Amino acid sequence: MTDMTVRIGGLTLANPVMPASGTFAEGLGDAVDLNRLGALVTKTITRELRDGNPLPRVAEVVGGMLNAIGIPSKGVPYFLQHTLPLYRSWTPPLVVSISAPTAEGFAALAAEVSMPGVAAIEANISCPNIEEDGKAFAMRAGSAAAVVRQLRAATTLPLWVKLTPNTGDVPEVAQACEAAGADAVVVANTLLAMSIDLKTFRPRLGNVMGGLSGPALKPIVLRQVYQCARVVSIPVIGCGGIATAADAAEYMLAGATAVQVGTATFVQPGAMNSVITGLDRFCDARDIKRVSELTGALKREEADEVDLAWLAAPTA
Repeated sequence: MTDMTVRIGGLTLANPVMPASGTFAEGLGDAVDLNRLGALVTKTITRELRDGNPLPRVAEVVGGMLNAIGIPSKGVPYFLQHTLPLYRSWTPPLVVSISAPTAEGFAALAAEVSMPGVAAIEANISCPNIEEDGKAFAMRAGSAAAVVRQLRAATTLPLWVKLTPNTGDVPEVAQACEAAGADAVVVANTLLAMSIDLKTFRPRLGNVMGGLSGPALKPIVLRQVYQCARVVSIPVIGCGGIATAADAAEYMLAGATAVQVGTATFVQPGAMNSVITGLDRFCDARDIKRVSELTGALKREEADEVDLAWLAAPTA
């Protein structure tokens, strides 16, 4: 029997598998055993009421899905009075995903949801930042660090920071978040993309552009997880195109301590439980006693200089 426990930012999880925010709701408990999961991650909540983006909000594309949901939210009072009590009926630790347009708003929201029943906060800093002309906090190391510092001062709970793959230097942003007090980074959110309906000549999303998720995203984010894990000492949580135990194992070998499953749950509600079972079997078949041994276990073999000699340009 494999020891499936992992540790992230002061929390010990029963296993490294959890949902990605926005792809999971408490109603899923009617279809699958949520108590098997390593953690529960809520849909992103905001302080204010939000309707979300115009329809259509979802479009299927080759290799994945586009979405432009727009973070619809019923606000903090509804979450505290109705949603939080429902989550208390399950045993895995609850991670609350939050979003705000300013650093001060993030801090205030973090303080408000830091209460019994909440085990950690996941700050979705991939959202537009009013203070940076609409650019996401996570697009730049400076703005990411600024919001994380305020979040760290506002709560004593473990702080996970969700990054965007849409910046040119995700590892630099991850380092900035670690220096500012993050306990873990989630790599990553969706990749900005779009699709056009050739029958109508219109965008297939009401918001024109949206986030790409699913299998097509995996090679990109897998690379970013590998890069981030090499430059930070805090845990990296991989998120992007994970549908099977093999996907999860790749992310862990690249350096992830845990993984989040998103789009796959739409296709198969029991995907997360299947990943947990599959990871256990993967480790057992290889006589790996603890799943945590997979983290960063990628084997690299540097090419010898002599092997690359044929690439050199001939000298005159």
